[in-house]
Amino acid sequence: MTDKSWKRAERDVAAFFGGQRTPLSGGNSRHTRADAIHPRLFIEVKYRKRHAVVALWDAVAELAREEKRTPVVCLKEHGRPGFWLVVKAEHLEEVSRERT
Repeated sequence: MTDKSWKRAERDVAAFFGGQRTPLSGGNSRHTRADAIHPRLFIEVKYRKRHAVVALWDAVAELAREEKRTPVVCLKEHGRPGFWLVVKAEHLEEVSRERT
């Protein structure tokens, strides 16, 4: 029997971080409510046909490609400290090296 697509996505993300997919992920698991078992990260995987933020990332990626740069989308909400970064997994190490 083959994995459902969302299970495959959870398994792939867990492997990327050196973890493993949580059996019965979510509220039914005895391990954690995260989608992946990892000693330091709480990993939630959202598998969808489309994510709005990915459309934004695609537009930024095209501009970045024209300038031969790595695309990074930063999300900031009014009244909340900090910000979120959207980067493609393959660019994570490269982007983290740029932090000063």
